[in-house]
Amino acid sequence: MKRKTFALLALGVFATSVAEAAWDRNRIKPLSDDKKAKVQEALPAKSLAKPKNDRRVLVFYRCEGFVHGSISAGNYAIKELGKKTGAFSADIADEYSVFNKENLAKYDAILFNNTTHLVFQNDTQRDAVIDFMKQGKGVAGIHAASDNFYKWKPGARMMGGQFDGHPWNSGGTWSFKLDDPKHVLNRAFDGKGFWHKDEIYQYKPGTFVGSDEIRILISLDLSKDQTMGPLKRNDGLRKQYTEGGRYVPVSWLRKFEGGRVFYTNLGHNESTFWNSAVLKHYLDGLQYALGDLAADATPTSKIKRTAVLAPAKP
Repeated sequence: MKRKTFALLALGVFATSVAEAAWDRNRIKPLSDDKKAKVQEALPAKSLAKPKNDRRVLVFYRCEGFVHGSISAGNYAIKELGKKTGAFSADIADEYSVFNKENLAKYDAILFNNTTHLVFQNDTQRDAVIDFMKQGKGVAGIHAASDNFYKWKPGARMMGGQFDGHPWNSGGTWSFKLDDPKHVLNRAFDGKGFWHKDEIYQYKPGTFVGSDEIRILISLDLSKDQTMGPLKRNDGLRKQYTEGGRYVPVSWLRKFEGGRVFYTNLGHNESTFWNSAVLKHYLDGLQYALGDLAADATPTSKIKRTAVLAPAKP
């Protein structure tokens, strides 16, 4: 019996060490000085809301799956965003050990920056995040933050949906509509739909929580042929996204377990992190997650709004 117990423990240690070894932070290349300058030039001068307290954000960027080349730009942009505006200070981390109640008590929000296939190591880490939310704190996610927690349903549900491919690839320029043009978290776009070069996800059926639970801020403008293009090769899928009333959400906010969640799919391409409008969108979303910017999170299905489409051409 002792040998069996020892073997199981050894297997568990081995599995953990393999998981740890799978992540190599050296795959994240430092951001060049010229790209840092681009971020600095695009940063907003001030935040929309004055912080109620000294706010602190934990920026987590670990990847067990695909490693996005934009992670360095994201880490730098978020840290500088807080520093320049005074809205928050940011700590950058990639070790699962940061997810414990004692450590998380130091933070007001957790930001998952392009993390992929995260698998928390134990219930203590999972419980720490849920308890964090129950204390009325916040979580934010950038792009691949929805490509995680495939074995932990509450984690996947927290973000609002799980990755199911990206018909709208990173080399394309796509049209975006403002589903809620007057919402405070959309103020960066001046009430106008827009075009942007980035990679956009669709979400697995059954994992996307839908308009009954989230407030959709931005979605793809499928009225434009260029944006419908990736779907045209599949008649069934095109019908589902048009005649079936489907939509492709890009940014949203929601309440979860007593806390606040802001997610945006924008952020695959490095250049997104020196887009001034997107940086304002990140900032406002983070200030909502932090609890400093009041924002209506009433689910989309329970309100009436008229969306604003993108202009005819990019």
